Amino acid sequence: MTLNPEIRWIDTPAALDAACAEVAQADVIALDTEFFRENTFHPVPALIQFAAGGPAFLVDPQEVACTEAFRRLLAEGPLKLLHASSEDLEVFAHWAGVPVAPLVDTQVAQSLLGEVPSMGYQKLVEHWTGETLPKDETRSNWLLRPLSESQQRYAALDVVFLLEVWERQRASLERQGRMAWVEEDCAALVDQAARSEAADGQWYLRHRQLWRLSPRQVEAYRRLTVWREGEARRRDVPRGWLVNDRLLYAIAEQLPENRFELSRIEELKPALIKREGDDLLRLVREAMKVDEEALPAAPLSPMAPEFKQRLKALKKVVNAEAETLGVAPEVLLKRRELEALVSADLRGEPLPLPGGWRGDRLATGLTAALEEASR
Repeated sequence: MTLNPEIRWIDTPAALDAACAEVAQADVIALDTEFFRENTFHPVPALIQFAAGGPAFLVDPQEVACTEAFRRLLAEGPLKLLHASSEDLEVFAHWAGVPVAPLVDTQVAQSLLGEVPSMGYQKLVEHWTGETLPKDETRSNWLLRPLSESQQRYAALDVVFLLEVWERQRASLERQGRMAWVEEDCAALVDQAARSEAADGQWYLRHRQLWRLSPRQVEAYRRLTVWREGEARRRDVPRGWLVNDRLLYAIAEQLPENRFELSRIEELKPALIKREGDDLLRLVREAMKVDEEALPAAPLSPMAPEFKQRLKALKKVVNAEAETLGVAPEVLLKRRELEALVSADLRGEPLPLPGGWRGDRLATGLTAALEEASR
C-alpha cells in the first residue's frame, strides 16, 4: 500500500457517475467524508472520498450534487467500509438522502477484536499495516478551494488503507467466529442513524440528572427538548445555540408560570426570553395540564443503596464476560443500558435484556444477578 495514492478529483455529475461505474463491480468500497459543523445543525459536506482498490476519488459536494448512481452505490451493492461512522452517516443522509448499506464500521470491528473500544483511524492503520499516516491536515479547513496537494493526499489516505485494514480484521474475526457480531452491530448503526434523522424525541433521556426531577418536571423537560430538537433542525442551528441543555433543565426544574418567573432563572438572558419565551412558557403550561396517570414514571435515584447494589452485580457479570472475550466492558453493555435494567427490576417491569449475540452471552447471567441481588 502506498502513501502516495492516485487521486481523481470529481466535480461534475458525469465524472461522479463514471467513477461509480468504475467501482460498481467491487466487493468492498471504502468511504469517508470531511465536513463543517460549527454553526449549523446539519453537517455541511466539504468532501466525499471513496476507493475500491484503485484510485482514490475525491468528490467536491460544493460543486456536484449527489447523483442517482452514487445513491445506488451507497444504498445497495458492494459492502461499504467506514471508520467511526456516526457523523459520516449523517453527512450521507443529508447530502444523498439514503442510508449506507450494507455497512462495516472498522472501529466497531476493532472493538470486538481488542480492549480499545474507540481506536482512531491512524492508530488502526499502524496496528494492522505498520504504516504511519501523516497528521498535518487533521484540522484543515476543508471548505476552502482549491485543496492543497497535502490536503488531497491526507483525504485519500483516509480511504485507501481501510481496505487493507478490513481484509486483516475480517480474517481475525472469522478465526474467532465474530463476523456475525460485527454484521449485527453495524446493521444497528444504520438503524440508529435512521432514527436520529427522524428525531424520535428521546433526547431528554440522555440527561444524567433526570432522576432529580419529579414526573411532571420530567414531562416538561421532555417537551422542551422535543421542541428544541424540531426547531434546531428547522432553523439549521446547533442545539446549544437555540437553548442549551442546562437552561432547559432549569426551566423544567422551576416550572415558571410567566416571563417574570422565567427571567429569574439564572443565565437565562433577556434576549432569549424575548425570542423564545412564549414557546418555553407554552410548553411548561402544557406539561402542567397532563393528567397524573399520563406522566412518565418517577426516575429512580442511582444513589439509592438498592440501585447501587444491583448495578454492581450487573457490572460484575459484564466485566467477567468482557475479560473472557478480551474486549472492553462498554462494548458489551453501556452504563445507560445497565441502569435501564436496574430500573426495570426495581419497578417490577419486564427487563430490557440485550438481544442478538449480546443476549446469547449475557442475558442468563444478568437475570440471575438481579435475582440474587434482590434477595
